[in-house]
Amino acid sequence: MARFSLPEEAPSGLGSPTTARAIKYMARTQVRVFRLTNGRVGGKWRVGAGFRRPVPTLLLEHRGRRSGKLFTTPLLYLRSGDELVVVASQGGLPKNPQWYLNLIAHPETRVHLKGRRDVSVLARVASPEERASLWPRLVELYADFARYQSWTDREIPVIILVPR
Repeated sequence: MARFSLPEEAPSGLGSPTTARAIKYMARTQVRVFRLTNGRVGGKWRVGAGFRRPVPTLLLEHRGRRSGKLFTTPLLYLRSGDELVVVASQGGLPKNPQWYLNLIAHPETRVHLKGRRDVSVLARVASPEERASLWPRLVELYADFARYQSWTDREIPVIILVPR
């Protein structure tokens, strides 16, 4: 039986402006649908490694570090006890995503989970020890995280969202 192999390098065009616009449009659509259905639609990621094993998604609110504007971004997440864990992978691009930089500046925020709205959380970057413990669980949740890490020289940040 032929086995699917992962590309050794990031796909060309991943960081193109066209790809960025498409991702932004799809994210906005997912946010609208998630909110309209309270997560019944859009509450699971079914793309890439999530096709066979859908991954839960949440909506993360974050305030622009310069603009002060409120943004909402859909993200995959892992439950770890009472905490929620998200990954600033940005598909393995060389730079951290804007939402990550915004959270560093404004760590007090809210998330929306399937069936629940406005859960107040405090965001913090996982310590090296926490990341080492969480990373294998995150890769088990969504195998593409390992691929994204192989495509970039930066260590992909892991963020812990602590309920308040």
